[in-house]
Amino acid sequence: MTAYFIQAFIYLCAAVIAVPLAKRFGLGSVLGYLIAGVVIGPVVGLVGEETETLQHFAEFGVVMMLFLVGLELEPRMLWSMRNRLLGLGGMQVTLTATAIMSISLLFGIDWRIALTIGLILALSSTAIVLQTLNEKGLTRTEGGRGAFAVLLFQDIAVIPMLALIPLLEIPELAETAQSLVAQTTDTHGHLELISGLPNWIYAMVVLGAIATVVLGGHYLSRPLFRFVAQSELREVFTATALMLVIGIAALMSLVGLSPALGTFLAGVVLANSEFKHELETNIEPFKGLLLGLFFITVGAGIDFAVLVQNWMLVTTLVAAVIVIKAGVVYLLARTFGIGSSDRWLVTLGLAQAGEFGFVLLAFSLQNNVIPADIAQLLALVVAISMFLTPALFIFFDQVLVPRFETSDAQREEDVIDGKGSVLIAGIGRFGQIVNRLLVANGIETIVLDHDARQVDNLRQLDVKSYFGDATRPDLLETAGLKEVDLFVIAIDDRERAVELAQHIRQRCPRLAILARAFDQIHYYQLKQAGADFIIKETYHAALDMGCEALTRLGFHPFRAEQLKNAFITTENETVEDMYQSWTSSTESGISPGYRELFMQQEAAIRAAMKSDRSDRHSVSERGWNPPPKGYAEEIANTTDADDIVDGNLSGNN
Repeated sequence: MTAYFIQAFIYLCAAVIAVPLAKRFGLGSVLGYLIAGVVIGPVVGLVGEETETLQHFAEFGVVMMLFLVGLELEPRMLWSMRNRLLGLGGMQVTLTATAIMSISLLFGIDWRIALTIGLILALSSTAIVLQTLNEKGLTRTEGGRGAFAVLLFQDIAVIPMLALIPLLEIPELAETAQSLVAQTTDTHGHLELISGLPNWIYAMVVLGAIATVVLGGHYLSRPLFRFVAQSELREVFTATALMLVIGIAALMSLVGLSPALGTFLAGVVLANSEFKHELETNIEPFKGLLLGLFFITVGAGIDFAVLVQNWMLVTTLVAAVIVIKAGVVYLLARTFGIGSSDRWLVTLGLAQAGEFGFVLLAFSLQNNVIPADIAQLLALVVAISMFLTPALFIFFDQVLVPRFETSDAQREEDVIDGKGSVLIAGIGRFGQIVNRLLVANGIETIVLDHDARQVDNLRQLDVKSYFGDATRPDLLETAGLKEVDLFVIAIDDRERAVELAQHIRQRCPRLAILARAFDQIHYYQLKQAGADFIIKETYHAALDMGCEALTRLGFHPFRAEQLKNAFITTENETVEDMYQSWTSSTESGISPGYRELFMQQEAAIRAAMKSDRSDRHSVSERGWNPPPKGYAEEIANTTDADDIVDGNLSGNN
């Protein structure tokens, strides 16, 4: 028992140290686990043969991962992504696997091994790519959406791959199976239950197992989860979720199917369940821990002696994989209309092999499809290509992005041939909404933006806009600055927005300036620069959210709306004093005077929240929703009823 505790401590200690460091340096958690395995295995030698046994146990993390993938695949989402999911993703997997298989055949490799190699290397790293895209804020770009579609298809494609690989078993390898296969023969124990059955009965058993998963997941899981949820014991719900996943995996194993296939189907069936998020919350920690353990065992099992002896071959294979995958993805991205830098983003992002490659590799060894020597080389190729992924993203950021930005900067500004009564600087997420509202009401606008791609995208949607830097005085003159009635500042650069407001106020003192502020300090800066109307971009959205929170906590909607308006009114009463305090302060931070005014404002807001406002009702507060039943009578008990009727409830105040 002591030996198990020591080994568990070593693995956990390696993960706790290596993974946070890897994420800090932008390498991602998967590479952190692989590095931890390499250190405690080949480098230091703290772990040994037990790594192989642990790997088979940790592979259950893959089963849980596919269950969670299935939970995320709602039919409506898949249908909305069908073009890129099936087109871009399907063709990427097919063409990459075909290209790698063809090259393998040229070197005299058996077609079954060549096909398996193609399938393994066709996959990319979902964990590394999505994490990197999130960290860099690229998930909503065209390239980020394209990469997500491909990765999602790859995750789904793992299921048929797991079903296909056992059919490619090579008899010669089965006869000379290595210790890895011998230690995993228990995973095929189901053959004893179905051996000797006629093929048609076996087919019926398989279909029955699948039907049990689908129908049981749809009709039986919900009553079960409701029954368990009534106990209000979180650990029992966790046990139920684990029981579901383990039971389905066991059922699939008994009938000769992949456990991952069964749990994936169960996840898809439960994707629309009201218990979906609770299942994700309970399964995620186990999935993460077991999957991390799996990657550690992969890193610990890498044979660096093979790398030293075949470094030239491994280097060539890694370069070939990256070039082939990048070439296929680039051509497909161009075919599907992904332009400029986004095309390179999806190309370099998907050029590596992925974590599912290790899963398929281990599965292929267990099913006597790939020889051990080839498996060792492929493990090195997959691991090294994943290690190079951060370098590919750095190349994209440091080399390609500046090149495309320079190209955009060299693009000539558009000739502004339109006229309008409103000039809008910036057509991002904020400016778009302002422009759409004005145009929908028949108001002609002139929109300027310095992002060429944004302008081109909007033109495809028939949104009239011009490429150009709105902070350039000559361009503003060309756009008709002196003829417009309003100027809207909606650019994303804080300093440039303030400078633009100052220039407009000096150039056109009577022109109304409407500006978007990022926060309170930016609000003061724009006000000082001469903007007539300023709105903080998140202010009203946050107030609406707070109002909804009050309603859901038991406040009547009428009362919640009153409290929101009282908050706004109280803030507006003190905003001028706080602005004057800010402008008169010489300190770079918050001055004592400003701090005192802020505390007074908070006290005034709390006082306003406690007031029933019986003397200040307005039609705007009541027009959207009737007051609660008996509300007027309740106020009449504490206030002069005549004043209420004459001044408030009648709306004449």
